[in-house]
Amino acid sequence: MQDAAPITAADQPRSRGEVRVAVSPRGLSGLRQSGAMKALFPRRGAEEAVLVNTSGGVTGGDRLRVSASVAAGAHLTLTTQACERAYAARGDAPGRIDTRLDVAGTLHWLPQETILFDRCRLSRRLSVDLAPGARFLMCEALLFGRLARGEVLRDAAFRDRIAIRRAGRPVYADGTDLAGDVAATLDRPGVAAGARAMASVVLAAEGAEGHLGAVRSMLPDTAGASCPAPDLLVLRALAPDGFDLRAALVPVLERLSGRPIPSVWRI
Repeated sequence: MQDAAPITAADQPRSRGEVRVAVSPRGLSGLRQSGAMKALFPRRGAEEAVLVNTSGGVTGGDRLRVSASVAAGAHLTLTTQACERAYAARGDAPGRIDTRLDVAGTLHWLPQETILFDRCRLSRRLSVDLAPGARFLMCEALLFGRLARGEVLRDAAFRDRIAIRRAGRPVYADGTDLAGDVAATLDRPGVAAGARAMASVVLAAEGAEGHLGAVRSMLPDTAGASCPAPDLLVLRALAPDGFDLRAALVPVLERLSGRPIPSVWRI
């Protein structure tokens, strides 16, 4: 009997999943979910949806997609059941997460943190199209390993792209590229000075600049906020770990959203 051929990275099963959510002023108007991605609605109506990745994380070759459409006069908060985890990959093929948001009403994109593990390969893209008068709040937070467990990223690859357009015109674009010894990069004074958690918060809404003074007064020394354009507020934060990052983010997000943070953040 011949020995079985060795299993390669290309032979490994890959996770696939997609969620599409649409809401109108009357509530949920469309829902499609397939594969590893699901959406739960913990409250009556469709004002809050919790995304669930049933595969438990992302590794090389996985493909996950999220789409949401919010009609004029409607509100939706999108969050996640838990922190997303980018696990070690076999080979160089990245896991991919693609998110597309179309907003005519109000959308709060508030996923819990993404945790990067050593030898992960992750590529993400967030594309947001806003109608005139739409209100959009987002928070994207990253944890570079779990400090309490002594996890260090010595070989990882992370690529992130965020693009926000209003009426077809770009209003915000951001990109992050980290590769190799991420811990050494974060230790550089001009990068993160040893921080192991970071977040970006963006509010694109009429009168966003009116929050600037109050938000700045709430931030620690390792965070800053500015209004680079009318109706646009941008915040960046660094923290030693996820606990300190949340402590800084939660009161800011509650002020900018005008409502309590999603309950899953407190579980």
